[in-house]
Amino acid sequence: MTLILGIDPGSRITGFGVVRDGGRGCEYIASGCIRTGSGSLPERLQAVYRGVTEIIRSHGPVTMGIEQVFMARNADSALKLGQARGAAIVAAAEAGLEIAEYTATQVKQAIVGSGGADKRQVQMMVMHLLRLVQKPQIDASDALAIALCHAHHRQSLIPHGLDGARRRGGRLRL
Repeated sequence: MTLILGIDPGSRITGFGVVRDGGRGCEYIASGCIRTGSGSLPERLQAVYRGVTEIIRSHGPVTMGIEQVFMARNADSALKLGQARGAAIVAAAEAGLEIAEYTATQVKQAIVGSGGADKRQVQMMVMHLLRLVQKPQIDASDALAIALCHAHHRQSLIPHGLDGARRRGGRLRL
């Protein structure tokens, strides 16, 4: 059984989700949001780093899936998102986690079956797949979806010795 951390990065709110992959489906362990407050960007990035570090320490995942940066209309927002991703990736790398990156389309395709699904559809499928009674916060739901996507991709890659995946700088690129 593998504990998987999913991260939906953001410079103000970073969602996290932890699931246990037993090979025949995943079990919900924890989810929530790291809220960075309204401090300076360096302070918010430090909060993301510390938050992810604490989640790793508390739950002991061995692998992490994280959403890739998409090109937003606002370049400044995309840069801040990339920096928040970097803070989370460094925390995971320091803890020795295997790290895989997924596009939003890959996550939606894996969870809902359509790369064009909206956040509500993803949230409902996450609830169904993990048998959750209450709706998780939207950022936490996205992070759980990333963790589930990572579990799905791990299962499809394991029999093939990770064929088709490239390891670069400690990260698994799919």
